Amino acid sequence: MNRPPTGRLSAQDLTLAYEDRTIVEGLDLEIPDGQVTVVVGPNACGKSTLLRALGRLLKPRRGAVLLDGTELARVPGRQIARTIGVLPQSPTPPDGITVADLVARGRQPHQKWWQQWSEADERAVTEALEHTDTADLADRPVDELSGGQRQRVWIAMALAQDTDLLLLDEPTTYLDIAHQVEVLDLVRRLNHERGRTVVAVLHDLNQAARYGDHLVAMKAGRIVAQGPPRQIVTAELVQDVFGLSAVVVPDPVTGGPLVVPAGAWRPAPVAEDRLGRAPSPRP
Repeated sequence: MNRPPTGRLSAQDLTLAYEDRTIVEGLDLEIPDGQVTVVVGPNACGKSTLLRALGRLLKPRRGAVLLDGTELARVPGRQIARTIGVLPQSPTPPDGITVADLVARGRQPHQKWWQQWSEADERAVTEALEHTDTADLADRPVDELSGGQRQRVWIAMALAQDTDLLLLDEPTTYLDIAHQVEVLDLVRRLNHERGRTVVAVLHDLNQAARYGDHLVAMKAGRIVAQGPPRQIVTAELVQDVFGLSAVVVPDPVTGGPLVVPAGAWRPAPVAEDRLGRAPSPRP
């Protein structure tokens, strides 16, 4: 792919592998600026591996990830940390660290040797805690929190980093449905109100279609389709990518695509007696 990328973050002829096992091969991708891009696909298709490479957590076997036209491997780490925030899957906090201290670590790329903490740092941490509804947890050790609380704290740290690009690998993991919606609404607000470019890996195709501007559907390490959800989410795509027979109907709230599995399990009909009554259950 020789033409210059249109977005700040892109991949060209990207091949990713773990030792001798190739996960992603020959992939080209441009992340649209100022949009929420959601990567979907079945388990082990390369979604998280791709996200790790976009955040320079994994070195490509071949090809390159580009940031503002420069190969990511050639960009200083501190510059990347000021531009790209990454929330990986299942991160591990240092032993005994409090919520406030963990979120404050998101400010490290912005600090200078002569000024370790500033009013801007304090403001960013406070806003991140408030946005993720974790301010009341600030003094608690992270390792004492529930899974859902921990996830919101990690997102708060990524928000405190205050980067233009935010990469989220399954940010709704461990969260109940109410907090899933809360987190995805927060991602949307960051995009609309602050112009953040977001790339997220999600398992829920309907959430991806509702919150994403741009969908990237992957299968076996390759991109099968990409584009606006209304254009690419079809019954044929769901069958091809997930092996699931489904019907795609308009979402009653957004009007976008809503995937409804077809051929769902149904209980066998209950036999009735001659008076039309179902038999009583056995004690």
